[in-house]
Amino acid sequence: MGFGELFILAVGLAMDAFAVAVCKGLALKKIGAGKALLVGLWFGGFQGLMPFIGYLLGTGFEDKIKAIDHWVAFILLGLIGLNMIREACSGEEEEADACLDVKSMFLLAVATSIDALAVGITFAFLKVNIGMVVSTIGVITLILSAAGVYIGHIFGKKYKAKAEMAGGIILILIGLKILLEHLGIL
Repeated sequence: MGFGELFILAVGLAMDAFAVAVCKGLALKKIGAGKALLVGLWFGGFQGLMPFIGYLLGTGFEDKIKAIDHWVAFILLGLIGLNMIREACSGEEEEADACLDVKSMFLLAVATSIDALAVGITFAFLKVNIGMVVSTIGVITLILSAAGVYIGHIFGKKYKAKAEMAGGIILILIGLKILLEHLGIL
């Protein structure tokens, strides 16, 4: 996996966190760099941690499913991407909540990074530099989430669904690319 692919994957994974950060920005009466950075650190930290945990889990059973690893990656990324697209198209409005306490942020950080855990499992099959991968994912999520707080404060919910839709499409395309490369089509 090249850096360009990693960057695109990281952006795709960050879209859930970005969407929630937009909602946080919408709910906050006053924002500043400290609040935006706090949101970014929570989301970026967990978005980097979860693929690492997934990677460790994936390496535990890598040899048992080596023959179908490309299908596993394709199916996991496809399902995660489809779920993100479904959420974007559902039209359901999430309640904007200005709370930035540890409990609230922990729950949101875990919820928005579950997909990164599943993607981390696929990294075990792709033989990536896991340190670079999780660092890149974490930093990109941190930056996009911090920016999302400001964007939400300025523009509201206008971009939330579009961000989730883009993230879902990116994950599906990366899963398809992995499958096609392994099958020798690309």
